[in-house]
Amino acid sequence: MNRRLHVGLGSCLWLWLVVSGVDIAQADERLIIEAALDRQIVEPVLAAFAIENPQIDLDYRDRSTLEVDRRARSHDSPPDVVISSAMPWQLALSNEGMAQPLDAPEVDQWPAWAQWRNEVFGFTFEPVVMAYRLELASHMPPPETHRDLLDLLTHYRQWLDGRVVSYSPRDSGVGYTLLQQDARYTPRMWDLIAAMGAADVQLETTTQRMLEGLSDGRYWLGYNLLGSYALLWAQTHPDIIVQVPNDYSLVLMRMAFVHRDAPHPAAAKRFVRFLLSRRGQHILAGQTPLFSVRDDVVGPYTAQRLRDQVGDHLYPIPINATLLAFVDTLRRQAFLRRWDREIQILSE
Repeated sequence: MNRRLHVGLGSCLWLWLVVSGVDIAQADERLIIEAALDRQIVEPVLAAFAIENPQIDLDYRDRSTLEVDRRARSHDSPPDVVISSAMPWQLALSNEGMAQPLDAPEVDQWPAWAQWRNEVFGFTFEPVVMAYRLELASHMPPPETHRDLLDLLTHYRQWLDGRVVSYSPRDSGVGYTLLQQDARYTPRMWDLIAAMGAADVQLETTTQRMLEGLSDGRYWLGYNLLGSYALLWAQTHPDIIVQVPNDYSLVLMRMAFVHRDAPHPAAAKRFVRFLLSRRGQHILAGQTPLFSVRDDVVGPYTAQRLRDQVGDHLYPIPINATLLAFVDTLRRQAFLRRWDREIQILSE
């Protein structure tokens, strides 16, 4: 009698949780994450989530921003969670109905400037930086602003020819996004691009490749690197100096959402909630260089600490409808045509 009563109460509790909308990750459930975020950087967060959710088999797939976008659009095998630093692409996916809203206490506490329609959430706060080899300082004054960089490319070209590296806006969604944002804050962006072209700028698709090239001496100066990777790299490579620009510094947010067609929606929602939770953000702030967004956590990597150190020239890329213009096909094609023209003509 007591055993039947116990089973009955358990069944009622399960039914109440389902009807109430509480996410229940089933035993041995998978979680497929398509992410443009190096696993070694975010591993502390993944490990903590795995410990708290041992029943979930985490399948984390680290790819390029454009590849993540392509796979998020796949009708055959959609992921559960999509994470990317290519902010316009993430917002476009949401605008096209690819994301599902998340109803949770963590969402209610999340700042409005770091989310879109309760669907897409910016969960990191990463400065965009310049980086250079220490030996550069023996030949020229190290750059502290975008104007300094333009001056170096103009007056020290003989030293920098072929030794400057940045993102390829054609092959990298984040690279394209950063250049579009640069255009908002400096009227001389095209002068800077032209000067990089004249100095035979080398183009990469990831910050990691830029940092490796700086350390092995192929490059002397890198522009528009993700500060999260660069700051961590510099800790073990003392010959690399990271400079947060003193005139303005863009701040990029990794954006995450639960896919509309997530095959494992309960596990997906649980993971995104963890990213936004105080626990998840505390791990970001203390064990990764990704910088937490929440203002109720402490650690070496928080948005507030970055603001305190850098001052009032941090410019977070806003999560709003203006981002959608950057993925407009005609606008992107026009931008890339001008990019090609400036790079090719002046580098010949």
